[in-house]
Amino acid sequence: MDRKVRSLVFENELLRATLLPDKGADIYGLTYLPKDIDVLWKSPWGVKAPGRGIPSAFNSTVSWLENYPGGWQIIFPNGGDPCQYQGVELSFHGEASTVPWEYEILDSSRHRITVRFRTRLYRSPFQLERLVQLESGKPILHIRETVRNYSQVSIDFMWGHHPAFGAPFLGPSCRIDIGARYLRADDLYKGSHNPLTPGKRYRWMRENGQDSDEIPAALSRVPDEQTPQDLLAYFEEFDEGWYGITNCDLGFGIGLVWPVDSFPFAWHWREMHASQGYPWYKSAYVMAIEPFTSIPGQGLEKVMNKTGTHRTLSPGESMSCEVKAVFYESRHGIYKIETDGTVRVRGGLRETK
Repeated sequence: MDRKVRSLVFENELLRATLLPDKGADIYGLTYLPKDIDVLWKSPWGVKAPGRGIPSAFNSTVSWLENYPGGWQIIFPNGGDPCQYQGVELSFHGEASTVPWEYEILDSSRHRITVRFRTRLYRSPFQLERLVQLESGKPILHIRETVRNYSQVSIDFMWGHHPAFGAPFLGPSCRIDIGARYLRADDLYKGSHNPLTPGKRYRWMRENGQDSDEIPAALSRVPDEQTPQDLLAYFEEFDEGWYGITNCDLGFGIGLVWPVDSFPFAWHWREMHASQGYPWYKSAYVMAIEPFTSIPGQGLEKVMNKTGTHRTLSPGESMSCEVKAVFYESRHGIYKIETDGTVRVRGGLRETK
C-alpha cells in the first residue's frame, strides 16, 4: 500500500477490516482472523496515493480503474458507464469511491469501536455519511450509510456496494447461496468467456432451495484459475436481501445482509483470466456480488430509460441503509442470514450475534 494513503483498522478477536479514508472510505481488507485469510481481492497495481496536478487520464472509466485497488467500494450516485445528467458527466461508478472522506472516532471502548465517515460530492449535490461499527467477540462489521440531497431540486441516483472477492479465499470449492430467485444476464455484455446469453433470465433456485436446472453448469461452482470466465448479470426477486460465499474446503465463508427494499438487486461480476485487453490482460481472478438499488450497470441515464429502477431524493430529503458483513464457519454453505446477522448454516444454526 502507498504510504501516503491513510488507513484505519478495525479489529476484534474474529475479524480485521482496513478502511481508506483518503480513497472513498473503501474497505481495502477484510480478514477472518481464525483462518488469517483476507477475503477481498487486490488489483495488480495496488493502492495509489491521491493524484496531484494534471490527471493521467481524462476518461473517467480509465481513471477509476487505474485507481481501483480492489477491495470494497460504495458506488454512488452513478453505477457502471459514465453518462450525462443535469449538465455534467457522472463519472464511471460515481464520485463517492474517488473522493476523500473525513472521519471521527465516536467510540473506542473495550467492547466496541464506532467511526463516522463523511464527505460531500463535487458534481452532484449530495452529502454522504457512513457509520462503521465493530463489537467485541462478534464476526460482524456493521455499515450504516445515509445520503442526503442538500440542493433545492430533486436529484436522481444509483447506489450500491462493490465488494470484490479473490484468492486464496476464492476458488473452485466456493459455493454461492443467495436470497434471490432469478439471475438476469446483462443485455449488452458479451465478454470472451461468458456462459450466459445476453438479456436472458435464469431461475437461480427451485422452491426447495436447491440449485435450479436452468443455471448454466459453469455457474454452479466458481471456476478454477485455469478456466477462463467473465460475466455481468443481476440477481433479482429477492425474498430477503442476503448472500453467502462459502469456501467448503477452508470451512468458512463471508456473507452480506441488507434490507431488500433499499437494495432490491445484486449485481454479479466475474473476471477470471478471461479479458485480454485493458485493464485485466487475463491477469485477474475476481468475483463480486453487489447489493444495488438499480439495474442495469450501464449508467444512470440508461437505468432511467430502460428500467426506471433509479431512486430520487427531493430537496433536503435523505435515505439510509444498513449493510452487515458476516463471517461464519461451514463446509456445506448456508440457508440464510437473518437481519441481525445470525447465519443459518446448512446442517445447523450458527449464532453470530
